Amino acid sequence: MYRINTLLKLKRELYHTRDLALVWGVKNPNTLYTTIKRYIKKGILIPIHNGFYSTLPLEKVDPYKLAVGYLHRFAYVIGETVLIKDSIIFQKGYYITLVSDISKKFTIDRYSFMTKKLASKYLFNNTGIEEQNGVSWATVERAIADLLYFNPNYHFDNRKIINWKKVRQIQKEVGYYDSSKTRRRYS
Repeated sequence: MYRINTLLKLKRELYHTRDLALVWGVKNPNTLYTTIKRYIKKGILIPIHNGFYSTLPLEKVDPYKLAVGYLHRFAYVIGETVLIKDSIIFQKGYYITLVSDISKKFTIDRYSFMTKKLASKYLFNNTGIEEQNGVSWATVERAIADLLYFNPNYHFDNRKIINWKKVRQIQKEVGYYDSSKTRRRYS
């Protein structure tokens, strides 16, 4: 039963098979898979996807943590997800959008996710990235800078509330500032 205690002490609800092996110190694959199978049967682990588990029912798991946990790599919430929340774009978002070092669309439970691939030199620049409840989020200005990097002609419904000076500053600090295009269209 010590393995259950180890999981509970971590105050974490999402695990990949490799994570469980490390947490439990299990090197033998048969032991690992047998333990996982037993914990699924007892309802301690809930299978989400191949090799991805939760200790909580899916409806209680934060969807943003779910996305980052599933990807199992650095990612942050960007784009439409941030801008809809802050009333800069008005259309409904069909995906929770993130950036990472891969492009991928996936669905878990009732949530649809889309990750956009961003070059490492931009992805790991933490300018305009904030931590919220264990998940990295782009600030409004970083989300706009990222969207303009992916699509320089992106349309913002509520342009008047955007701090364009901050956006340009973030574009410069991250490394994708193009003064001629951005100033003309969004000043």
